[in-house]
Amino acid sequence: MQQLLARIRHQASQNPHQLAMRDELTAMDYGQLVEAMDSASGVLKGKRIGLLMDNSTAWACLDLAIIARAAVGVPLPNFFSEAQLRHLIADADLDEIMTDQPARVAALINDFGAEIKVAGHTVWAFRRTPQKSGLILPAGTVKVTYTSGTTGNPRGVCLSAEVLATVTQSLCHAVAAKASDRSLSLLPLSTLLENIAGLYAPLWSGALVQVPSLASCGFSGSSGLQIGGLFTALAWAQPTSIVLVPQLLKALVGGIHAGLSAPRSLRLIAVGGAPIAESLLHAATHLGLPVFQGYGLSEAGSVVCLNLPDDSRMGSVGKPLSHLRLQIAHDGEVVVRGPIHLGYLDAGHHAQSQGEWHTGDVGYVDDDGYLFLTGRKKTAFSTAFGRNVSPEWVEAALTGQPCIAQAALFGEGRPFNIAVLVPRPEVTPAELAQAVHTVNQHLPDYARIGRWIISSQAFTTANQRMNAAGCIQRQKIHADYQPMIDEFYESPQESPHVVL
Repeated sequence: MQQLLARIRHQASQNPHQLAMRDELTAMDYGQLVEAMDSASGVLKGKRIGLLMDNSTAWACLDLAIIARAAVGVPLPNFFSEAQLRHLIADADLDEIMTDQPARVAALINDFGAEIKVAGHTVWAFRRTPQKSGLILPAGTVKVTYTSGTTGNPRGVCLSAEVLATVTQSLCHAVAAKASDRSLSLLPLSTLLENIAGLYAPLWSGALVQVPSLASCGFSGSSGLQIGGLFTALAWAQPTSIVLVPQLLKALVGGIHAGLSAPRSLRLIAVGGAPIAESLLHAATHLGLPVFQGYGLSEAGSVVCLNLPDDSRMGSVGKPLSHLRLQIAHDGEVVVRGPIHLGYLDAGHHAQSQGEWHTGDVGYVDDDGYLFLTGRKKTAFSTAFGRNVSPEWVEAALTGQPCIAQAALFGEGRPFNIAVLVPRPEVTPAELAQAVHTVNQHLPDYARIGRWIISSQAFTTANQRMNAAGCIQRQKIHADYQPMIDEFYESPQESPHVVL
C-alpha cells in the first residue's frame, strides 16, 4: 500500500490545495492531509494497532499512518459486543489501541489512555502489553479485518499490501474513478468494503473522501437508522458514489417515496453485503437511482464482482474485477481465483491453495460472465444490514436458557431475526419473553431476536424437523412456519411473538 501513499503525496505536490477529506468538523486539502498523516504516524508506537472509532478524518488519517509505519492495522468494529471486542484484542494481541471511546476501551483492557489530537479530533492512545509470545502472523500481513462472525467469535482475516492495492486499483479502473469524484461513507470504515471503496479508492484517484460520523448520518448501533439524518448527510456531501447494504437502499427508496430528494450528483450506488430482492432493485431503478449490485469477501480483499453502468444484468452481482477469475465447482460452490488473503490470524488456517478460495456461496455464471448467487453451502446468513450471523451461535444461547428446549433462527436478507422456539413444559409466554430478553442483552445488535414464534410441537424426526443425528432441519422448519415468518416482516405486530 505504499503505492497509495505515494499517490497521495504526488497529488499533494501537484494540487496541494485540492480538497482531499472532510467530516462534519474538519476539512483538509491534500497538502494538509499529508501533514496530518505524517503527524499521526509520529504518535503511533505499536506494531499491531487497533482502531475503535466512529467514522472521521481522524480514523482515516490514523489508518493511513499505520500503513506509513509498516505496522499492522486492526479495525475494531463499533457494532461488536464487548465480549467480541475482548476476544479480538486478545486474538490479535494488540499492543496499541486508538479510540474516541476511552471509557469503553479502559473497561476492556483495565488501563488508561493518553489524550492526543489527530486531524482536529481528540483521540486516546492506549498501550497494551502483549500477552502472547511469538504471535503468528502470515508473512506480509498489513491489515487484519475481522468478520462479524460465522461463529460466535469473529475471525481475523490477514491481508497483504499487494491484495489491498490490487483490489483498490481494479475497483478504480472498473468504475472509471476520477479526481472530480466525491465519495460519502455511510458504512463503518472498520468494514473492509468501506475501508477500500470509501477511503482507499477515492484517494487513489485523487478524489474527495467524506467521512462524517455515522451518528450525524442518522445511525445508531449497526441497524438503527433515522431516515432524515441519512438524507441530510446526502445533501451535505452531494456525493457521486456511495456504498449501501440492502436495508439502506430500502430506506433511500422509502425516503424518496415520502417526498425526500436524493442528490442528482449520484452516478454510482453500489449495493452489497447481503442478498437483495429484485423488487427493491427495480423500485430503485424506477426512481432513477443508479443502483448496481455487487459481491465481495474479506478473504478476497473485499470486492469480487460488481455490476457497472455500462455492463450490468439484473439479478446478478456482476462480473469479476479484472484481477480475479471465477470457477463453479461440481457442487455449485463459487471459487475465486487470484490474489487472496494470507490466512486467518493465529489459527493455523492458510489459504487452501495459492490464489484460490472456496467461498461457501453457491451460484452460477451465465454465458456472458455474470455471476448469479443462489445461496450458501452452510447455514450462516447475512442480515439486510450486511452483518453475518451464525444461527447455531444464537440458538445455543437461546437453548442455554432453562425455559427454552429448542430454537431455530432465521433472518437471511431481513432487517431483524426471527426465532422459532420450543419452550419447555408449563413455561409461560412472559417467562419466554424474559429469556429472549436475557439472551439479547448478551448479543451484538445484529444477532438479536426481533420476533419469535412459539411452537407447540417439538422438533423431532417424526415431523422431519430434526434428523437422526440430532441436527435441526432448517429448511423444513422454515417451510412449516414461512407464512407466519413472512407476516411478521410484511406487517409487524405489536406483540413480538405468536403461538402456533
